[in-house]
Amino acid sequence: MKKLLMLAAILAMTQALPVSAQEVVPEAAPGGVTPEVAYIFNTLLFLIGAFLVMWMAAGFAMLEAGLVRSKNVTTQLFKNVGVFGIAGIMYWIVGYNLMYPGDWTIGGLIGELFVPKGIDPVAAGVTEDGYSAGSDFIFQLMFCATTASIVSGTVAERVRVMPFLLFTVVLTGLIYPIEASWQWGGGWLSEMGFSDFAGSTLVHATGGFAALAGAIVLGARHGKYRADGSVHAMPGSNLALATLGTFILWLGWFGFNGASQLAIGSVNDAADVSRVFVNTNMAASAGVVVAIICCHLRYGKIDLTMVLNGALAGLVSITAEPLYPSILGAVLIGGVGGAIAVFTVPLLDKFKIDDVVGAIPVHLIAGIWGTLIVPASNPEASYITQLIGIVAIGAFVFTASFIVWTVLKMTVGIRADEETEINGLDTKEMGMEAYPDFVQA
Repeated sequence: MKKLLMLAAILAMTQALPVSAQEVVPEAAPGGVTPEVAYIFNTLLFLIGAFLVMWMAAGFAMLEAGLVRSKNVTTQLFKNVGVFGIAGIMYWIVGYNLMYPGDWTIGGLIGELFVPKGIDPVAAGVTEDGYSAGSDFIFQLMFCATTASIVSGTVAERVRVMPFLLFTVVLTGLIYPIEASWQWGGGWLSEMGFSDFAGSTLVHATGGFAALAGAIVLGARHGKYRADGSVHAMPGSNLALATLGTFILWLGWFGFNGASQLAIGSVNDAADVSRVFVNTNMAASAGVVVAIICCHLRYGKIDLTMVLNGALAGLVSITAEPLYPSILGAVLIGGVGGAIAVFTVPLLDKFKIDDVVGAIPVHLIAGIWGTLIVPASNPEASYITQLIGIVAIGAFVFTASFIVWTVLKMTVGIRADEETEINGLDTKEMGMEAYPDFVQA
């Protein structure tokens, strides 16, 4: 009886509260949550996506460390750490401002990043985008860093460390932000209707074009191509590391593509993010299976490095449009990417373009394929517009990168001398070896 009386008293007190005291939660939008809750969920999506894409830096480091020879592993690991640090500083100083010119402020800090600690962002009026400015900045920064990581593997084993870092300064501070602004910054490609959901061209092909320019200016590794035109294989030092790196990249891709939905504050957005996850995984799986089949048909045996790159090529291919395709469509898109990873390598060798880790087939060619095929599933996209975007971005990035590489070559020099290359860059460039207790391969 006493419990019933207490419950009745509590209900009576609640009924007596002023109207303003009862309405503490803003009214939710139809079919969704309140703007504040959506803001929290959207911001969380960006932050989770950011740390998953940041984890991809570890994937690139492990993949490249495993695919270069043991005498160059320390140098390769250092380059991946250096790239990430430089990208963070350059994107903050100038890159973010160039990519989003409408948000120009000193140092790239916008919106609530200027709100003093302890001030409610809602009261400060910085929630109109539906997510925090800081979460957007850190998420976009990770894409910038990824672009530079792609270049590292292609030019491995013969590029000097400091000139490579200087190129990274220009790529992350100027080249990438300018071309990305054409689409994600509301530029002319965006207005034209170009579609690239998470960056098959804006990130991956951009890194591939920059890598291609570097490989051409640098030239092939000493002894890679014999006088008779045959190719001298130079196996990597640790396929276990390369496999680990591939799985790390595969995991990070869920943040790369999933968070590019840019919202998870409604039922529809949550469903779309899950659809992106499924299609991303299916494309990678198809890339693996097709690479296995192609390797067996072409060489009569399975090349693990080709299969690893098949998975990555499948991921790159679906990145331009992971939302609209059916599961079968994602399998077909990723499967073609896997075939590209296998059959493009001999073509590069024919032109004596030395790509140590296969980044050009995976990121450039598969990135172009993924961007071109977007209209097959996305009714709002056009093949002509997609082609215009690819050509424009490719022409700009390749030309700008070629000029920067050439200027560096003519001034400070970009290539290690023959003795250093033969003995390994670790000893000369870094003064330490990754495997000091083992004979160098």
